[in-house]
Amino acid sequence: MKMNLPNQLTMLRILLIPVFVVLLMLGYWYSSAIIFIIASATDALDGHIARKNNLITNFGKIMDPLADKLLVTAAFICLVELGTIPGWMVIVILAREFLITGLRAVAAGEGIIIAAGNSGKLKTVLQMTALSLILLKDWPFSMFTDFPVSTVVLWAAVIMTIYSGVEYVIKNKNVFSV
Repeated sequence: MKMNLPNQLTMLRILLIPVFVVLLMLGYWYSSAIIFIIASATDALDGHIARKNNLITNFGKIMDPLADKLLVTAAFICLVELGTIPGWMVIVILAREFLITGLRAVAAGEGIIIAAGNSGKLKTVLQMTALSLILLKDWPFSMFTDFPVSTVVLWAAVIMTIYSGVEYVIKNKNVFSV
């Protein structure tokens, strides 16, 4: 069976994760940043192509969000290991991801599909942007200022992570009573 282009892009994102991790852990920050940014870009691209060309598949519905979570989680864990970001922020982010994944699994078992909301999409964009800026050591902003842009975006990502998690739970509280 031949995989369509959006699903191939999702698989590419997954295959880039170990490359990214190895480069980052060996200290090749800018090379790992380029890999991370390419992998992140495939997220927007695969969804756009799938919707535009009516190529949405069950494989894509499952693997696309999983690929995002694997990429972002790998980056966050590596950055904690390297002492770049505080572990508590990653715990908050991962707790939300586990909570929502569990909520979706319970809902799916009851035949209910919980689609990604705008706050969840914004959360992902903020997380990927924060990670990209951290990996790039705030470039290009660092050329003009010492202001820690990546730190501000990371805080915004954590706040949006909490907000979107609470929003998902409130909007889907009926799943808990099933």
